[in-house]
Amino acid sequence: MERYRRLIWIGCLGVIVLAAASAFGQGFVRTSPEQVQWVDEPGGHGVQRAVMAGDPAKPGLYVARIKFPPGVMSTPHHHGEDRHIVVLQGTWYTGTGSQLTPDKTVPLKVGSYMKHPAGETHFDGAKNEEVILQIVGIGPSTTVRVNPKDTAFTRIP
Repeated sequence: MERYRRLIWIGCLGVIVLAAASAFGQGFVRTSPEQVQWVDEPGGHGVQRAVMAGDPAKPGLYVARIKFPPGVMSTPHHHGEDRHIVVLQGTWYTGTGSQLTPDKTVPLKVGSYMKHPAGETHFDGAKNEEVILQIVGIGPSTTVRVNPKDTAFTRIP
């Protein structure tokens, strides 16, 4: 009888381990550039977003990409969580503060890293070339515009 209980216990433990492994998404994920599923940002002047892993709207780790066409920047805003960004393509122009001042931005080339601390106001985007960023954060992600009447993105001269 003890032997059967032990077997049942081991079987149950195995099922729990397998269920937990599935819930935590065990396994490798490979995504080539051609497989990235870009989605247009509504009213984004050509800005596109792709979620690589997780879900920014839900609790937990997420990885997303954003693609800025030339001459488009985000308007001043902040996020409710820290965000970690790496430049994958192009030169990304970054600014801080509540006024959109593209001429006072700091250029970050491919391979550069920037942390956006939670609650800190910033704006960013592309000037002369397409820019692709990879963003990592812990959701749920929130974005608050400094001026609620502003659109998320704007064209710059």
